[in-house]
Amino acid sequence: MPPSVADTAGAAIGRPRGVRRPRLTSVSGLVIVLWIVCAFVVLLPLSAIIVLAGDGSRLAFLFEADILEAAANSLVSALSSALFAVVLGTAFSYLLDRSDLPGRAILRLLALSPLLMPPFVGAIAWIGVAGPTSPVNLWWREAFGSPLWSIYGGDGVIMLLTIHSYPIVMLIVSAALRRIPSDLEQAARIAGAGPLRAATSVTVPLLRPALASSFIVVAVGNLADFGIPSIIGLPERFVTLATLVYRYLQSGTVDDPLQVAATIGVVILVLAVLGLAANALIMRRGHQLDVSTAVVRPLRLGAGRIPLGIGMWILILGVTVLPLCALLMQTLLVAPGVEPTWDNLTLDHLTTALTTETALQGAANSVGLAVTAALVCGILGLAIGVVVARVPSRVTTWLGGAAMLPQAIPGIVIAVAWLALAPTLGLFNTPWLILAAYITSFLALVVQAVAAPLETTPASAEEAARVAGAGRLRSLIDITCRMATPAAVSGALLVAVTAARELTLSVLLLSPGSQTLGVAIFNFQQAGAFSTASAWSLIVAVVGLGFVSVITRRLK
Repeated sequence: MPPSVADTAGAAIGRPRGVRRPRLTSVSGLVIVLWIVCAFVVLLPLSAIIVLAGDGSRLAFLFEADILEAAANSLVSALSSALFAVVLGTAFSYLLDRSDLPGRAILRLLALSPLLMPPFVGAIAWIGVAGPTSPVNLWWREAFGSPLWSIYGGDGVIMLLTIHSYPIVMLIVSAALRRIPSDLEQAARIAGAGPLRAATSVTVPLLRPALASSFIVVAVGNLADFGIPSIIGLPERFVTLATLVYRYLQSGTVDDPLQVAATIGVVILVLAVLGLAANALIMRRGHQLDVSTAVVRPLRLGAGRIPLGIGMWILILGVTVLPLCALLMQTLLVAPGVEPTWDNLTLDHLTTALTTETALQGAANSVGLAVTAALVCGILGLAIGVVVARVPSRVTTWLGGAAMLPQAIPGIVIAVAWLALAPTLGLFNTPWLILAAYITSFLALVVQAVAAPLETTPASAEEAARVAGAGRLRSLIDITCRMATPAAVSGALLVAVTAARELTLSVLLLSPGSQTLGVAIFNFQQAGAFSTASAWSLIVAVVGLGFVSVITRRLK
């Protein structure tokens, strides 16, 4: 057979005969477009912060006394809170999933509720429980001359980071518990081990990968938390890297504060990436077990069932409901520290909160930014999730990894990265800067919500559409996208809730006219308007818990 024109041309340029040039399909074009968008949203800001700090001119500044102190405080608070969260979350998971503790279902929902409250709101709430003017400390001061314990300082920061982190451990450990065959414990008990011995010798060793993974995830997340250290730590001069960067950017106490902040941000970024790599290695080396079909026999607590149940109820209610009650009292009392009598109750603080122009403007800005971020993340996350799940290749796998990368990067790094990029893009001192940071931070929520269920769903419907004559892209749009739209909507709603109450990004990227509600509450607290801050915190907590409960029902 004579060679075709294409083969002749291919031979002329050095390509072997019979090998055709790869054709760019519509799906390939979509992947390229998504890569370009993802590179702009994720890779470009991270590259900007590395370039800004890359000349190393500020590395010596990292050894200044205040930075070393802040770094030590950050490491101590992050590692300590992660350790306590793992212990507490693991104990809660086992008791609520593998024991006959009374009221386990309600206790599990209550124990997970701190995950739904913004950490800075939780900090304001806990001031009413253990602050200097809390009822307990006032009574103790009158009886013994000094407060029982003040939440301000490093120990308070560690405690609150633990409270807001142990639900993450619960979710990870509970998922791992469901993968551990229950008949392993039963075999140990048949061999003569008691219930506690069977749990510690069989179940806990199999949980080690999940425990190590949850420790790393919590430690990385708490390393650069801003809300809790700023509200609880700063009054006692407990400075962390996040609060130090905020001070540098706001006060200009150092030369070229943005480059200094970028250098600090790169250090935190390196720690986060190392943690992410360690987490991936741990999970890869974890035990792979088949799920058992044996009926789970809960651990019999025996005579300790009722006392342990009462203790769990007291502990979980104290951690979850008590702060909300204290927040309510701070809102209703005429002044902090007064006796909670009917004469000292008022709605004035709530009225002031709902009529303060700055807070209302912040609430409007938060809603606008949150809705816009939810729409952008919903559309972009739907496209990336569908491509990652239904177009398996090395290119799409790396695309999914790039989109998920910000989930392991502290918010302070993302904020400084966009600050470094803002002057070049003309976003400096505009609300679009906050929006861009929101999209970078929260895109992974939608990608994960879309890709996870699709990866376990058969592709038979798409194959049927292809057989009927639809192209690859058409079948993805008509079939896969429609199936994944409810998951994308749920993910977008979660983005909206998270963005509306976010603080770290907003407070570092604040510009004239773009104040958010989280920043407004933070400013009230810093200015001494504690009751107004408590009123808005109560509103955010109640609305957030209600909204997330609706999303949870929708996901179910």
